[in-house]
Amino acid sequence: MELNKKSNAQGLLQEIKIEDGFYVLRFDNNDANVSQVEREVDSSFIQFHFCIKGSAVFNFNNGAYQLSITDENSLLLYNPQRDLPMNLELAPETWLVSVIISIKKFHSLFSSEANFMHFLSDENKDRKYYKDGSISPSMAIVLNQLMNYSLHPSIMQLYFKGKSYELLSLYFNRPADVDIEQCPFLVDEDNVQKIKRAKQIIIARMDAPPTLSELSDEIGLSLSKLKEGFKQIYGDSVFSFLFDYKMEVARQLLETGSHNVNEVGLKVGYSTASHFIAAFKKKFGTTPKKYLMSLG
Repeated sequence: MELNKKSNAQGLLQEIKIEDGFYVLRFDNNDANVSQVEREVDSSFIQFHFCIKGSAVFNFNNGAYQLSITDENSLLLYNPQRDLPMNLELAPETWLVSVIISIKKFHSLFSSEANFMHFLSDENKDRKYYKDGSISPSMAIVLNQLMNYSLHPSIMQLYFKGKSYELLSLYFNRPADVDIEQCPFLVDEDNVQKIKRAKQIIIARMDAPPTLSELSDEIGLSLSKLKEGFKQIYGDSVFSFLFDYKMEVARQLLETGSHNVNEVGLKVGYSTASHFIAAFKKKFGTTPKKYLMSLG
């Protein structure tokens, strides 16, 4: 048995079959009420769930056990011993993207490199594995592209195939996934909270962010620990993370059609349009104007 197609919320869910044993599911609850979706998924599948905005709850064993997921977070579910059907409650205004892939297909993607994923090691291959984590800015870009697209139906499957492979590549490329339990820095919850505060500060002030020295003083953490900790938690340097975040905000602002290129550039911290255009092209390979034209 693979993926049993049943849902009690027509229009809420779109499923794209990438290949045999490989599916992308898009959940879009624009309703004012909580919506529920049920999907059968057997034990031969690994599930990756990415919440772009809003929140959702996964119910197991008729609601006896629950796992929640909130915006900008991901959830990996794998249990080779039993089926893990999706009984999902989506809060209003929630976007969720799920990648459901068979363990056989998943192994073929990585071949011998699958050994670096400890949940698939010989020691753990028969054990259940649940993991939550944050969505990096690079992953957020791909996820938003999966939710917002203007494509001819004939190329939609190819587009989704490319983006789903890109998403998995980014997911497993995060340094935070490697030996995270062994990282002594992350054991200190106080330091973790300071690093999270640093992220909030640079996002809130992305148009005029503090220097690294100013940021370390503000959160009460040494400069070296700020750099090291931010890289461990978010998988990137402070300003590389901020750059990706600013470009994603810029892309979303452009798509609203409510701001011109100059206005968007100013909102994300570029005093001149030429600097913003250069940054946008560096990130997306095209200018803001050409990007808008591609949206039709």
